[in-house]
Amino acid sequence: MTFRWPTAIDETPEEFLKRRGEVFAVFDARTQDSGNVSFGVAIDRRRYFVKTAGAPMTTANLTHPDRVALLRNAAAIGATRHRCLPELVATMDSPHGLVLVYDWVAGELLQAPASLARFRALPDWSITDCLDDVFDVHHRLGRIAVDFYFGSLMYRFEDRRIHLVDLDHYVTEPFRNEMGRMFGSTRFMAPEEHTLGALIDQTTTVYTLGRLVLLTLGDGSSNRDGFRGCEAQWNLAITATSTPRSDRPSTIAEFVEAWRNARAH
Repeated sequence: MTFRWPTAIDETPEEFLKRRGEVFAVFDARTQDSGNVSFGVAIDRRRYFVKTAGAPMTTANLTHPDRVALLRNAAAIGATRHRCLPELVATMDSPHGLVLVYDWVAGELLQAPASLARFRALPDWSITDCLDDVFDVHHRLGRIAVDFYFGSLMYRFEDRRIHLVDLDHYVTEPFRNEMGRMFGSTRFMAPEEHTLGALIDQTTTVYTLGRLVLLTLGDGSSNRDGFRGCEAQWNLAITATSTPRSDRPSTIAEFVEAWRNARAH
């Protein structure tokens, strides 16, 4: 029988989870600096990933209200069903704010150097299939990718399955860069993500997706030698990562269409 999650609890998320199930993993300040606290919990023989904003008094890179707002944004993203997005099973209100309950996804985060090296050693067709899935998710969401990095990708080598996780910062509308150097991994970031006042929109996301192609089918450089995709894929990746925004495909949909056409070559 599937556990029925309540819509609200009056105890802390950790207290509730420990009382109701077996907490087998905790992700807190020891593993990340956002202030969020997440749990792996087993209830009635089913595993879940439970994400919280942490305690209100916890100091971190983000304030507690900001962390709660990002979880509400993640809940909206969770309304989109896709084979590469962990299923959002439930949401709960708690004394620590919104709590998100996902199905547990097994795999290795590609942020780990050994996991990334193992992924990049896969046959080129296998990597390309994963890129198809990643690009399809972005096309379906239609959101601007913010703070995308290899830690957003979880790969299960046993059945060649990729999932996208931790997309809390993805937004629906273009905005201006108010930070200068924005959150994110430098190797994925477009020039405008380092420029105060610059426009951040889907053209920025196109750059990020182009970098993903170069970092997985190639060595991350603009050097054609060693790139394992076809000529059309190479040309698209170089165009997508152009410094002048006007040279890139302007939307995610345009990029994905060009990618699919390149795949047909």
